[in-house]
Amino acid sequence: METRPAPWVWLIPLRDLDRDARAIQFGAVAAMSLLPGQERFVGDPLRMALAGLAEESRHPYVVEVKGEPVGLLTLQRGAACLAGWPDEHSAWLLRGFLIDCRHQGSGLGTGAAAAAVEAARRLTARHSTGESGVVLSVNEENPAALAAYRRAGFVDAGRYLGGSSGPQRTMFHSFAAAR
Repeated sequence: METRPAPWVWLIPLRDLDRDARAIQFGAVAAMSLLPGQERFVGDPLRMALAGLAEESRHPYVVEVKGEPVGLLTLQRGAACLAGWPDEHSAWLLRGFLIDCRHQGSGLGTGAAAAAVEAARRLTARHSTGESGVVLSVNEENPAALAAYRRAGFVDAGRYLGGSSGPQRTMFHSFAAAR
């Protein structure tokens, strides 16, 4: 199945911004809200953005639509086992992915997940690191996220019980499938 990032979803790499631009994005991230119960799946948005910058292997992005920050995600190299993947280095880990509750239900999660695959593919090509795709884990009790990832081209790779928030599904999107 061919998937392409929605042309209306942009990923803004926090690492590439100067201090002032980053501060503006942090303000927007701090104002993001989750629906009740979603924090157990993703955690605090600002804390995730800051953690993403604190570790060299992480690449945090703000999800924007029409210039408005609407979400956050992080791609991490060398951590695929955290999603139940059999090895650390053959896939990027998509983690801490959220869409602000005021923008959920409009396809932005699907578009941002597809854009994350393309961003990871470009990072792999730029750094010649050899990853073959993107892996994530999603809680089995989060049907909206499961559906969004499937629409973005992720394939269920099995059950994962290693997470702290209950049974997960490991999902993978190959770079080859994205072309």
